[in-house]
Amino acid sequence: MHIPAAAAAWFLPFVLPICFYVAFTDMREMRIKNHAVYALALVFILVGLIAIPPWSTGWLGGHLGPYSVSLPIYVWQLLHIVVVLLLGIILNASGAMGAGDAKFMAAASAFVWLGDLKVMVMILTACILAAVITHRLAKHTPLRAIAPHWESWDRGKQFPMGLALAGTLAMYLILGTVLGS
Repeated sequence: MHIPAAAAAWFLPFVLPICFYVAFTDMREMRIKNHAVYALALVFILVGLIAIPPWSTGWLGGHLGPYSVSLPIYVWQLLHIVVVLLLGIILNASGAMGAGDAKFMAAASAFVWLGDLKVMVMILTACILAAVITHRLAKHTPLRAIAPHWESWDRGKQFPMGLALAGTLAMYLILGTVLGS
């Protein structure tokens, strides 16, 4: 994996509680709350200054439209938020995903190294399958009695994607601490 193991280890203890909260509130209310998304972005902004300090890491060259630009890794990671948020707005406008899911994905994208995109897609696929199967099984078994008033039980085909998205980010950072560069 391309994410530095030290950076993943710095991010993990701050991100994990937010991921649990997002998964819980999305199952309970079918909403990813804005304050959780802001907290996730703030974790990257503040902890990222320690984990991947812009003044001591190497600068990477890249292109922003027609311009060649060299920026610290920290800044490139922050730019992920802008790109994914724009894509999320388009997907939300087309009805393909919820606004909370789009915002969460944008905030979470700062933590994902571009070189790990294939790994991230595999983790996301596995987490979506596991989340759908687990949620549907719990919905149709006596486990539902533990939380009988959750909104996600009664939404038909709609699914609380925050469960899968939060699990994906958590799993990526856990694997990053073990397998990171």
